[in-house]
Amino acid sequence: MFKHLMPKQTPPLLPIALVGEAILGQTAITVHHFDAELAHLAEQMSASMEAAKGVGIAAPQVHSPLALFIMASRPNERYPDAPNMAPVVVVNPQIIHASSDLVGGEEGCLSVPGQRFNILRHQAIEVRYQNLQGEWQQAELTGFIARIFQHEFDHLQGITLLERSRMPEQAQSISAKSIEQGEAQ
Repeated sequence: MFKHLMPKQTPPLLPIALVGEAILGQTAITVHHFDAELAHLAEQMSASMEAAKGVGIAAPQVHSPLALFIMASRPNERYPDAPNMAPVVVVNPQIIHASSDLVGGEEGCLSVPGQRFNILRHQAIEVRYQNLQGEWQQAELTGFIARIFQHEFDHLQGITLLERSRMPEQAQSISAKSIEQGEAQ
């Protein structure tokens, strides 16, 4: 009778998969059913991400094989300079175009706790994805928001931050950065 007066309950938090767990190495599967079950998963993912102080989370990180992630940038302890943006549920994402300029930035990952890496990402990307109603969206993303999208997109390809940090193009950037820092000392 007084449900509208009751505070909204937080959905149960989902356990976060850690690097080394098989689900994180698998390619996510395309979502075909846009229903209440998918919306509930997104709600649980969002609550789990907020509790862990993340700015994004992908379905494989919560042991779901679906091609789904959430971006929700906001300043927090892990990313004090993050811009504010309303949470966005991204289903079946595609990167249509990526700028040639790569920019380094520090990243952490909920599945690789306690570690941070300087990772090169495209400065700007054009993306296409579906929302929770299955409607196609298109957007141009830059800077930190583009970085979040690319990080979460990697999870859907079975690539963790740890693996991304070991890719040849990342090693070249780390070597160049080490040389620059060595010269500055």
